[in-house]
Amino acid sequence: MIQERSLTVRSGLPILIFVVPLWFAGAIASFVMAANFRDDFSTGVCVVLGFLLMIFFILTLVGFFAVNPNEARVVQLFGRYNGTVHDQGLWWTNPFTSRRKVSVRVRNFDSDKLKVNDHEGNPVEIGAVVVWKVVDTAEAVFEVDDYEDYVEVQSESALRNLATHYPYDAHDGSSVALRSHTAEIAERLRDEVQERLSKAGVEVLEARISHLAYAPEIASAMLQRQQASAIIAARSKIVDGAVGMVEMALNKLREKEVVELDEERKAQMVSNLLVVLCGDKATQPVINAGTIY
Repeated sequence: MIQERSLTVRSGLPILIFVVPLWFAGAIASFVMAANFRDDFSTGVCVVLGFLLMIFFILTLVGFFAVNPNEARVVQLFGRYNGTVHDQGLWWTNPFTSRRKVSVRVRNFDSDKLKVNDHEGNPVEIGAVVVWKVVDTAEAVFEVDDYEDYVEVQSESALRNLATHYPYDAHDGSSVALRSHTAEIAERLRDEVQERLSKAGVEVLEARISHLAYAPEIASAMLQRQQASAIIAARSKIVDGAVGMVEMALNKLREKEVVELDEERKAQMVSNLLVVLCGDKATQPVINAGTIY
């Protein structure tokens, strides 16, 4: 693999101030002298010299290039990689080289909403935001055809692969799921994308899921399932609390010797308390004026 290396270039400001005007003034002076000479030889020499100086002037101008902040220039000479210039400013190098501009700024890639099947086979819609930057300009330019397109394709491929390894939701609460474990999923996605983009000289700074939902064809069914799970969890908590309250009531009655209850009366009391505590609606009390026997 081609690794990035720094290239030493000349500062362009001195050349712009001293060399460029010198070539231009020499070319103008040669043409003026050619117009004043009477013999053909001297005139021809001055014309040729003027054209040469004009060519040097043009080539000198072609050798200038500027590097902006958070930008780099990949320099090639006749197809051979010479090096990369990161320092900002006006520079001058061999005019026959090509200088490709590469941005090293931090960039975002917002993927489309992808439709994939999660670990349990449920169709889901998922999207992600990937924050990345170029850290090796040589690899970005020479190892892949188009590094920006490569980032998009590989990020979506990594997102699809990640979605198939985890369920949308952890119904038992113990396994890692796409919806409930955002930090773990984001870290896993970043590592997955970085592994695919390392050969392109790209560093992934952050990767997070930006959109997650069930596919429309199963969204209503899954909503009912979530509602049922929530109702069951709530009922389970209510029953646990009601049993604890009934146990506490019986213990208090026994400790304070308020009333002696036989097993049948205890069963009736437990039944009444559970109906009151676990019912969806307010209960209507019925006063028993007689005896249960």
